[in-house]
Parts: sequence; structure tokens; C-alpha cells
Amino acid sequence: MWDPRILFLGSGAIGARQKHGGLLHIAMFLLTISTTDVWCMFGSNRFRKPEINYRAEEKKILDSVLGAEVYDKRIRPSGLNSTDSATLVQVNIFVRSFSSIDDVKMEYSFQITLRQQWNDGRLSFRDKLFGMEASQPGFKADKIRYLTMTDSTKVWMPDTFFRNEKIGRFHNILQPNLYVRVFPNGDVLYSIRVSLTCACSMHLALFPLDMQTCNLDVASYGWTTNDLIYEWKSTKPVQFAGNISLPGGFKMDGYDNENCDVKTATGAYSCLRVKLTFARQLSFFIVTIYIPCFMIVIVSWMSFWIDYKAVPARVSLGVTTLLAMSTTQASINSSLPPVAYTKAIDVWSGVCVTFVFGALLEYALVNYASRSDAQRAAKQKEAKERELEHVAFSADRIEEGGFPPVSMDPLMRRIEGSPMIPPGALLHSQIPVRRKNFLIEWVNNFQFRAKKIDVISRVIFPMTFLVFNIIYWSYYLSQEHNRNKK
Repeated sequence: MWDPRILFLGSGAIGARQKHGGLLHIAMFLLTISTTDVWCMFGSNRFRKPEINYRAEEKKILDSVLGAEVYDKRIRPSGLNSTDSATLVQVNIFVRSFSSIDDVKMEYSFQITLRQQWNDGRLSFRDKLFGMEASQPGFKADKIRYLTMTDSTKVWMPDTFFRNEKIGRFHNILQPNLYVRVFPNGDVLYSIRVSLTCACSMHLALFPLDMQTCNLDVASYGWTTNDLIYEWKSTKPVQFAGNISLPGGFKMDGYDNENCDVKTATGAYSCLRVKLTFARQLSFFIVTIYIPCFMIVIVSWMSFWIDYKAVPARVSLGVTTLLAMSTTQASINSSLPPVAYTKAIDVWSGVCVTFVFGALLEYALVNYASRSDAQRAAKQKEAKERELEHVAFSADRIEEGGFPPVSMDPLMRRIEGSPMIPPGALLHSQIPVRRKNFLIEWVNNFQFRAKKIDVISRVIFPMTFLVFNIIYWSYYLSQEHNRNKK
């Protein structure tokens, strides 16, 4: 017989078993979460690669190579192959800009970046990089290509100076514009930005058709060639900014680099030289000097077409042009240094002043000739009046019948005032007729000498000035061409 209590007891056992199974699942879930968190906090860090602080490693390298026990900046580096020979310093110059080129002071100012590179074996840290790479997993030696410092007093520096420097300054805005780079093999690169005003010996005989060569000499002040030798960098020893321009009507014609070792009473010193060639832009001087002078000379010739009787007009024109030419010449000389030789511009301005002054003297000659013409005209007028009086007196005598008999003897005719028989009436031979000179005939068409002088000056002055221009430009342009060839 079926007992309902048995069914109740069975169902209660099954419910209790299901309840214990749910609790077991919850416990296992919590255990899994706790194990994962513990692994994330402790287990993952144990197997993760540590991160390398390269800045800290650079500090360790600098401290190890620049320590007082291993490095003394007072001692120069060894020579090639760690020998006791002279230290080699490679130089590179980057020209940034030019600020002025002064002919009067004979100097030029510009801004450069000076780069010097040498090898100091005491600063080599390549072995240290390899040791770090072997001892520290994940360390890459190529991550540290060089060490950069902004304090140049920490390492040995060559005593470089500029031999022809007059004024120089460093740039410290916002920080000193320099850096020192130390490479793993011990190479040291020193770069600094400086502004210089350097002396330049200029020869101005061809001014303004000249070309000036200015030097920049880089040398050692105290180390002789036994201890320090400068040499140009093998590739691009001298560089220029792309947008560089020159002031004062100059243009860059070229540059060169060479050695300029010098011997003094204290020894031989290594020296490097940059030769900068500046060419003047002739168009600037043609517009500002040659054309104005040419115009002043032409204006002075206008007096030849003014009537010589207009004294105020011609005198004022001559004096004004002479003063204008003198002022132009003075302004030209004020912008140039006083030198012991004649410059090309001196020849031009001097000849222009001579032509203007000649035009003024020409009027003085014309004025003198006009007075002579007036006196001669007055004498001719008096002579004509006397001749008319004599003719009138002779006519009166003829009317009165008092004319003396005429002698047939020619000598008696001359004595008695009778006209001579022309030779052509006695000689039957033909005299050859000379060809007329049209220029002389044209000049003789003018009755007064003053007018003749003006007419001749209208031709002589321009032709002479044209010949001068041909000689002037041919000579000085050929001199400039020959200098360019050299």
C-alpha cells in the first residue's frame, strides 16, 4: 500500500540536495574571481618586461664619463689613434645672414653658426652601452645615439678665436644658443651661434665696378700646431642660408675655403680661412650716380642754344649745374674712405665737373667774343660812314668838273687813288678752283664770332663726352672682366 509520507520524505531529500548544489556553484564562482584578481596583481608583474628609463641611463653614463676621477677637462684629448700627436678639430661654418658691408670703415657684419668636432677617447661610452644591453633585458643601445649638453664648461674645448674680428657677441635669448653632443665613439660636436663684425681690407680703385674679397680667419689662440690642428670638414665645409641677401648694393659672387697657418714669435698656429667675394650691383650705382651726373652735363649744354645776349639766363644755368655737380661729387666722396689712389667714380665725376665747368667758361669766351664783335661792328660802321662821305664828296667834285685827268700808268693810278686793274683781266691762265669745306662754309655763314663759338661747342662738347664714355666703360669693364678671370 502506498504511503504518502514516503513520497514527502523523498521530495524533501531531493530539495535539500539541489540547495547544496547551488551553494557549491556560488562558492566556486567567487573562488575563480579572487584567483583572477590575485593573478592580475602579482602574477602578471612577475612575467612583464620592465620599462627602461633612457634619460636615467644617460645620466648614469654622463656621471661615469665626466667624473672627476676619470676626466680632466684641462688636458687636451689624444691625437689620432690615441697617440700623442696633435688633436684634430674639424670645422664647419653655416652663414645665416649679413647685416652690413661698410666701405668707409672697411668692415662687414654677419651672423654664423660655428661647428667644431673632435674625438676625445675619454668620453667614449660604447662599451657601457653594450654592457647595459647585455645586463638589462629590453635595453636597446641604438636608442642613445648621442648625449646632449648645454654647458660647454664640462668638457675640454679648443681655444678658437677669429683673427680679424673687431666686435663679436654670443646669443643668449632665451637660452645660450649652443650645444655639445657626445657620441658613443668619443666624438664631440660643439655648435654655437655668434654675430661678428670683421675687418676687411678693400681695394676701391674700380669702385663701383669692383669686387671685394673679405676673409674670416679661424685659428687657435694658444695651442700650436704640435697640439692642435684645424681642418675643414670633408663635405660642405661652408654653407649658406637659402634666403640670404647682402646689404649695401652687393651680391654674393662666390666663396672659397683654405688654410692660413701663421708663424709668430711664440710658434706656429693652425688657421682656417673663408674667402667671401662680394660683387657690387652696378644697376644701383647707374641709377643713383651715373645717370644724374650725365643729366647734369647735358643740362649744362643747353646754354649753347640760348642767345648769348641773355646773360642772366646763361650764367645762372652754368652756375647752377656746376653747384649741382659739385654737390653730387661731395656726396659720393662722403660715402667712401679717403684713399691715396684714384677711383673709377673719381674719374667719372671729375670729368663731368670739367665738362660743366667748360660750358661755363665757354660762355665767358662767348661774352668776350660778343664784345669784340660789337667793337668790330662799330668800327665797320664808322668806316662805311667815312666811305659814304668820301663817295659823296667825289660826286660833288665830278659835278663841279674838278675831276683830275686819269693817268694810264698803273703806278700813277695807285698814287692818285684810282682802282687797280684786276689781275684776271691781264692774265689769261685759269686758276684752279679749290673745293669748299662744307663745315667751314657752314660756320662762316654766321657773321659773329660769338655765334660761331656756340655752334662749334654744340658739336665739340657732345662728341668729346661720347669719346670719353667709350674709353671709360671699355677700360673699366675690361679691368673687371680680367679680375673675374683671376
